[in-house]
Amino acid sequence: MKTSLNYSLCAVAVSGLLGSGAVYAQENEATVERIEVTGSRIKRNDLEGASPVAVISRDDIAKSGFSNLQQIMERNPATGVGTFSTRGNSQDSTANGGAAISLRGFGSDATLVLINGRRVSVSAFAENIANSFVDINSIPVAAIERVEILKDGASAVYGSDAVAGVVNIILRKDYEGAELSVSHGGTTGPSYDETAASFVWGTQTDTASATLILDYFKNTSISGAEMGRFGTANQEPYGGLDQRSSRGFPGNFVVNGEVTIDPDCPADRAFGQTCVYDYGPYGLMMPAAERIGAIFQGSQELSDQVEGYLELGVQHNRSEAGGAATPLDGDAGLTVPASHPNNPFGTDIEINRLRTVDAGPRQWDIESDTLRLVVGLRGNINNWDWDVSAQKARSESMQTGNKNQGWVRTDFLQEQINLGNYNPFGGIYNSPEVIDAITTSLVRRGESHLTAYSASITGDAFSLGEHMVSMAAGVEYREEDAFDQPDDQFQRGLIFGTESVSAQAARDQYAAYLEFLVPLTDTLELTLAGRYDHYSDFGSTTNPQAAIQWRPRENFTLRASYGQGFRAPSLAQIGLGPSQESNFFTDTYRCPTADPSNPACAATDYTIVFVGSEGLQPEESETWNIGAVWQISDAWDISADIWSITQDNKIDKNDFQSVYAAECNNQASTICVRLDPLPGQSLGELSRLYNSYVNISSQEANGVDLSTAYRMNLEDMGLLRLSLDWSYLNEFEKNGIDYTGEYNYPQHRWVASADWTIGDWGLVASVNYISEFEDYAEPSEVESTKTRSIDAQWLLDLQARYNFNDKTQFVLGLNNALDQDPPFAIGDSNGDLYGYASSVHNPRGQFIYAKMTYRF
Repeated sequence: MKTSLNYSLCAVAVSGLLGSGAVYAQENEATVERIEVTGSRIKRNDLEGASPVAVISRDDIAKSGFSNLQQIMERNPATGVGTFSTRGNSQDSTANGGAAISLRGFGSDATLVLINGRRVSVSAFAENIANSFVDINSIPVAAIERVEILKDGASAVYGSDAVAGVVNIILRKDYEGAELSVSHGGTTGPSYDETAASFVWGTQTDTASATLILDYFKNTSISGAEMGRFGTANQEPYGGLDQRSSRGFPGNFVVNGEVTIDPDCPADRAFGQTCVYDYGPYGLMMPAAERIGAIFQGSQELSDQVEGYLELGVQHNRSEAGGAATPLDGDAGLTVPASHPNNPFGTDIEINRLRTVDAGPRQWDIESDTLRLVVGLRGNINNWDWDVSAQKARSESMQTGNKNQGWVRTDFLQEQINLGNYNPFGGIYNSPEVIDAITTSLVRRGESHLTAYSASITGDAFSLGEHMVSMAAGVEYREEDAFDQPDDQFQRGLIFGTESVSAQAARDQYAAYLEFLVPLTDTLELTLAGRYDHYSDFGSTTNPQAAIQWRPRENFTLRASYGQGFRAPSLAQIGLGPSQESNFFTDTYRCPTADPSNPACAATDYTIVFVGSEGLQPEESETWNIGAVWQISDAWDISADIWSITQDNKIDKNDFQSVYAAECNNQASTICVRLDPLPGQSLGELSRLYNSYVNISSQEANGVDLSTAYRMNLEDMGLLRLSLDWSYLNEFEKNGIDYTGEYNYPQHRWVASADWTIGDWGLVASVNYISEFEDYAEPSEVESTKTRSIDAQWLLDLQARYNFNDKTQFVLGLNNALDQDPPFAIGDSNGDLYGYASSVHNPRGQFIYAKMTYRF
């Protein structure tokens, strides 16, 4: 009973983080067990499926040298494009401390993340205002047995979100004994280090098993000030743009109807009537984090045919975010009376651009707690495997900022200015007593909950000629809710320069699915699946899938699949309240030509305000895959797949630039809100731009995956294993524009490795390659404008290991061994301002680590 319920992996899963060509199988004595492979609910006696499944094994994870799942996924060719992470989080991010997975560059909301084949609760804080995601930072690496990556749509099997594929994280279980691991590492450049420790304990009997895993991870921070050229918003000396902020220290003011620079602005920061400010050194390239978690898995046979099981996981994470001091503009409505003792202008004035640097940089402390509990029964009756389960999951997050962390309230500031206590002129640092009077504390809270029930059966349904048709069927019910509540001071408009999110929604969903595995001949089989989902907020959807597999030779297999899929609107999207984000752009209606003397031409991050949209419908998708697996010999295997994904009706933000073009040349617009114009002006300063989420976008991509592994027995010189995992992006089209080879969409990504084992020694060398791609261009100019090329990047990782005995292992490794900087990029003048493409390249530099593992 126990072995019949264990997982195994398909023999065609030859790719992984290091291009793993290993085949995973578990056997009981003389027969191969019935197993379940990601992408199918049917348990079967052979180990092959018709859909491509890549595997990152526990051994692959250990040899990567990474201590968290985010870093591992960034190196994988299929998941490395667009993976959202903590890297570069600032006080403006809406999901600080979290990390997500994005398959094929389609975004984290198009990738379904499972734990042991089941859904988990989404992060309480959505990414990029309203994109819900599973926070992989809540999954400790020490608890992972393997990661299965289904690189194919699977809504017919799993439901919503499986548009670009599925990442199924399988946790360790059925462990016997105990294991203690401790690791520590640090960079050779900026002062940064990581510490990790884990303890695994397990015991088994003939009728029961229990596994407990404790995990701890901590890393320090790297600030922009430590990053040299990658920590400044002025990239002009390196060939980029000067993106320093127009909200300066000192600032500028409206004096007698004209914008006038502070007379004490240093000459090297004075551009016309603007005093610029470099916010780059205050950002966090890597925020400090600390995570501690525990996972327990147990099972108990209740009879010869029934087994009960339990999964319990808890995780507590702490992190931080940081950024420059509060930026203020005319929208804050701050004035300085003529009677102010420090007013150099002798008349009542308005503060137009000012940054309260003396109050300190803004900082957030973030804490999140996740809980996951699964209880169930499973068994076998008349050769049918059945499973019933219930799950409760919760994610809670709290984001706080105190009075010592730079949070300035505008009404408090105005009061101190009126009293003559606060001096806003000359870049003066005001007294601690005055700073205490203008600052405040903030709290943002978020929660998400998931309650789910499922029941399924799988087995041989009926005979078709000489073959048995296998079937899987199941029903599911799920309730989910989420809310994100910003501090009331944001809602009242008293805090400036920081993004805020407000959202609250709940819904329930039920589904039924059916899957058949039909052997047409001894070498040809057909898989048919269909699923019906009903959501309380938008209605129903039905999605089919078909796959075929033909094995003309024992060592050669052809496969193909086609499926339709969907993604339901996220809870954050359907329940979005007034939420703000900032985007850097130029108000071209007030600055038609570049003119340093025109204050409207200064680089400015403008506020975009979002609210929820009525009537959002699910996104729709189609996927297909055609591939082959060739087991050339016992030592050499190779697989190749051509894949395609089309996603329509995608929920996205309206293009704010289109909204700007249509609305912002009208002073009376209620969508593009402007302040009153100054004398002689027809348009006032841009205050805020209102936007919304709609079913507006489409994405289409296709490409080729190739994986191969070769094992060489060197006799007395040990065993050498060579592997390659390569992904080629042939086309990535969004809203009719082809981004292939453009900014953030390199065409080639691959990882090649050599793993040599001799006696108690082992050496691994791995090369990660990202091809060149074009620098940023406006979407309307992508296909018509040729920009500079961002160079390709090669990263070399090295690791050596030594087994002192069968219980103790020591590992020493070097990631980015050649200390390669990220290739220079001018960037998109919004998220990427520091001379590199942050979603593709990591500027951390060379990292050396050591790890000791003891089993007892």
